[in-house]
Amino acid sequence: MTALTQDRPTPERDGRRVSDPLAAAAVIYAGALYVLDSAGAAAAATAAAATPVRAVATARASAAAGDSRVEGVLGVFRFDNGSGAAELTRADIGAAAYVVDDQTVGATGTCVAGPVFDVDDAGVWVHVGAAVAPAAAPPAG
Repeated sequence: MTALTQDRPTPERDGRRVSDPLAAAAVIYAGALYVLDSAGAAAAATAAAATPVRAVATARASAAAGDSRVEGVLGVFRFDNGSGAAELTRADIGAAAYVVDDQTVGATGTCVAGPVFDVDDAGVWVHVGAAVAPAAAPPAG
């Protein structure tokens, strides 16, 4: 490519809304966390998912209902907090929140939901779609 020599219309997206193909036999409920499988198709987030959360579904999508896509949104959302050792606290703000199930996040796991934005009595606020900062390296000793 060469540098521009005249104006051009540059397509733009707001960066909050996504639309993804729905995995076969998938059911994703409105308000649920979802991931993309190895083929790039949307499936409900689970603790065992190997990929990070893609988005939060804006409406129910079901392959059985004939839906072929799920509409999602990125942003800060409140989810249920894990319990016991998985419970997140205000000390975890900025750390990774991990998927427990498609509506619950916790302090441990393999599927990253996003960084913890806040924790209150009602749940955990997670910045879905934001990268989680890597843990700081221990100081050289």
